[in-house]
Amino acid sequence: MDDLASHLVLLLFLAAFAAGFIDSIAGGGGLITLPAMLLAGIPPLESVATNKLQAIFGVASSTIAYSRRGHVNLKSQLPMGAMALAGGVIGALLAKMLPATFFAAAIPFLLIAIALFFALKPNLHDADSHRRVTPFAFGLTFVPLIGIYDGLFGPGAGSFYMLGFVMLAGFGMLKATANTKLLNLGSNFGAFLVFAITGAVLWKVGLVMGLGQFLGAQAGSRLAMRNGAKLIKPLLVISCLALAAKLIADPAHPVRIWLGF
Repeated sequence: MDDLASHLVLLLFLAAFAAGFIDSIAGGGGLITLPAMLLAGIPPLESVATNKLQAIFGVASSTIAYSRRGHVNLKSQLPMGAMALAGGVIGALLAKMLPATFFAAAIPFLLIAIALFFALKPNLHDADSHRRVTPFAFGLTFVPLIGIYDGLFGPGAGSFYMLGFVMLAGFGMLKATANTKLLNLGSNFGAFLVFAITGAVLWKVGLVMGLGQFLGAQAGSRLAMRNGAKLIKPLLVISCLALAAKLIADPAHPVRIWLGF
């Protein structure tokens, strides 16, 4: 399956570039890359595993870009990144044992709620606000929980990290976006390690897409740093709603099955 036709590899590279660009600003890059791989004829398990590999390049690229401009303090935030990584490993291991039906049913509605929160809440800007929990408590509880979710199921993890940074840690929109990428890097890498051990990763495809992700994320993060909350907020709302719609539109979605759609 690594031997895809050259035109398919080029299309996957372009899809990854677009995904990296969007993901570096508001998340939701998997909305582009995962369907692209499935359309290219890559089986679901290999698509999910390879998606983790190529996504690492995008979030690493974003993290580097944001940290260079001082929006991420790597020294102080690395312990949180480690907790996210541990959560990603646990989640990926649990994915082999637990059905994801509950998450599949609930996540679209949680994403809609997050979209409404960011769309309707006033005074969301780039300045930090009141912190509701200490960094230690935030890193020990919220971060690994979302990391486990990212490894177990995945869609919307970046939006959940964003919500936590804004509501609990008191970060402004740009700072929350920047630090979300570091945690995304941790939980993605943790889940990727599990998939790599099982041999499900298509390395050539993943590395080519990783280059596209890296370049797209560089461009997107620079645009986000120039425009801040006025760009991040609407794109985050659109990303959450688009992901919720995609999940509900799946004929295999539990809610559609329960309602007989």
